Amino acid sequence: MVDGVVETGTGTGGEPESSDSLRTFGAVVQGLREHAGLSREEFGELVRFSKHTVASVELGRRMPDAEFVQRAEEVFGRTGALRRAAGCLERQPGLAAWFRRWAALERTAITMCTYECRMVPGLLQTQAYVRALAADNLPPLSDQQIEERWAARAERQKLLWERPNTAFSFIVEEHAFRRRTGGRAVTRDLTDHVLEISQLRNVEIQVMPLVRESHSGLQGPFHLLETPENQWFAYLEGQESGQLVTDRKVVSVLQRRYARMRAQALSLEDSVSLLQRMRGDL
Repeated sequence: MVDGVVETGTGTGGEPESSDSLRTFGAVVQGLREHAGLSREEFGELVRFSKHTVASVELGRRMPDAEFVQRAEEVFGRTGALRRAAGCLERQPGLAAWFRRWAALERTAITMCTYECRMVPGLLQTQAYVRALAADNLPPLSDQQIEERWAARAERQKLLWERPNTAFSFIVEEHAFRRRTGGRAVTRDLTDHVLEISQLRNVEIQVMPLVRESHSGLQGPFHLLETPENQWFAYLEGQESGQLVTDRKVVSVLQRRYARMRAQALSLEDSVSLLQRMRGDL
């Protein structure tokens, strides 16, 4: 999901799909390694990554870390070739195939709106919360998949600070916090994190209270986004699938629902106050 438990996967879940650029980059690494007369294990020791990680990169299954590229450059003579090639890679690790187009739009959006009723949205999550969500994933995830999931989410979260002129709005159901996913300690840190983000000038966080007789979002969570060209898109997600919505009529309906929910949710001040009270109860 955009903000939940299946953000890693192919079009139907599981290992993230590879790409031509990833496979090409991996082939270059493998060629340089073999030319240097190094086994995967020997090369892994030099770059301080396991031979399994080296194999995943060479086979195009894993996006290389910045440290991997830098250390590999040193091993292969600092030609700059790998660094330039890494800049052309197309896939973010931990992002499902169906989500990547939306993730690309996120990077330049001037407005982003998120309504979430299942969990705290991905842009607001902590590493411990992501791990708690991953623990309940079926089929079970490997340690590498969980790390890729968090890495992808942490990279997306940089948008909140790196795009101060982008307006971010979140409406989150109160029960997403009261569920205490991962336990008290995880929820305490998560709430502190959300309260900290709420202080950013470009971020508005509202809580939809448990008791609300009128609620325009009962059809499920959704996301809205405005591009620099003032085009609006929506994103809907279910179990193991997602849909980028470009139909203006559908997007318009979701915009109206979101506008109504902003009036139905607690005010910004009351939302912060509620989160602070819930934090005090943990």
